[in-house]
Amino acid sequence: MSTPLNTPPTPEQPAGYWELVRGNVHFRRLWIAEVVSLLGDWFNTIALYELVARLTGSPFALGAVFIFKMLPLGLASPLAGLLVDRFDRRKVMLWSDLIRAVLVLGFLFVDEAREVPLLYVLIALTTVVGSVFQPARSASLPNVTSRRELLTANALSAATWSTMLAIGAALGGVATEWLGTDAVFLIDSGTYLVSALFILRTVIPQDTDPPEPGPLVRAAVAKIVDGWRYLRRHPRSGRIAFTKAAWSLGGGAMVYMLTLLGAEVSPTATATAIGILFAVRGIGTGIGPILGRNLFLDARTWPAVIGCNLLLSGAAYALLSRLPFGWIVLVPILVAHAGSGANWVFANVLLQRRTEDRYRGRVFATEWLLLMLADTISILAASTILEAGWLDLRGTFLVFAAVQVVCAGAWFLTVVPAERRDRTVE
Repeated sequence: MSTPLNTPPTPEQPAGYWELVRGNVHFRRLWIAEVVSLLGDWFNTIALYELVARLTGSPFALGAVFIFKMLPLGLASPLAGLLVDRFDRRKVMLWSDLIRAVLVLGFLFVDEAREVPLLYVLIALTTVVGSVFQPARSASLPNVTSRRELLTANALSAATWSTMLAIGAALGGVATEWLGTDAVFLIDSGTYLVSALFILRTVIPQDTDPPEPGPLVRAAVAKIVDGWRYLRRHPRSGRIAFTKAAWSLGGGAMVYMLTLLGAEVSPTATATAIGILFAVRGIGTGIGPILGRNLFLDARTWPAVIGCNLLLSGAAYALLSRLPFGWIVLVPILVAHAGSGANWVFANVLLQRRTEDRYRGRVFATEWLLLMLADTISILAASTILEAGWLDLRGTFLVFAAVQVVCAGAWFLTVVPAERRDRTVE
């Protein structure tokens, strides 16, 4: 039987991208803020890599840039979750943007190797202030979208992150080569101000926790413990909270090594090469969510697909380690990060659907803690291996590709059977 053209979509049919952006004004403003802020972030990131590499020439010092971006974020995430659940998420994101707009200007004062520790402090401060932004934005999506818009909103946000990574990294590499790092840092400060303007005009309904008596720190600790207990009491959420960390145990090191790979691919234009490598990573993470949204509409299949994507990423980076270090490496990078991008969206949607709104900020903050700790461990191990000369870049890529394959095996042995048992009980 044919379906009339004017038949409204069913409640479970995902909304279209244009329908969502055109028809949902508050999502649109939140999304535009994200676009502008991410563009500046990737300008900033490529410039930081170039600055530290130029001042120190040390793989470990370059790895420390990643660690000072990730470890403070992981440690601050539980408290960030508390703030996101208790306070107005719009105001939390607004103040995060405004403070970071000021902090990144401090990068302008670092121009000698002995000042690199100051750079690490500024990176850590910027990261801590920004730690509330991601859980606030993720926790806000269900509040500004309907159920049928939620998957599309997550897919669009992931594709936006990927697109801005591709555009921002490519332009950031070129801008760093031609304009210098100082100009790039000024651009980044301006993007935070533009993002804040759009967030200021966004309305985000929210079910916040009531204020509790007693010292804030004691309340914070109690809420953080409560968030962990929630994941333990709700294993369907707890399992999915490990999705991104499982990828990052191997993937964190490999993303870090892309900065070193840039010098191998193009020794005479390293910043541009790094920008292109990260841009292709961004294209991959944009393609993955779009393919995943269209190929796997049944959420019951997602946990198994997540395991397959872990395996795909590890296999792609293993192939990269065997290829000549020229532009051919762009192919496995694209494939590996298509898998990671799809996993990111699947994990976000499953956590959002399975978690109560009043706990959602803490759950996403806990997920970020796990992710950042996995990234830190991975990058610290890889940068130590390379600094000590135990393995060359090619061998280190292969080792961490093997780590991802092992994580995929563990996922298939633990998470997939548990999800199958839950479906049987239901």
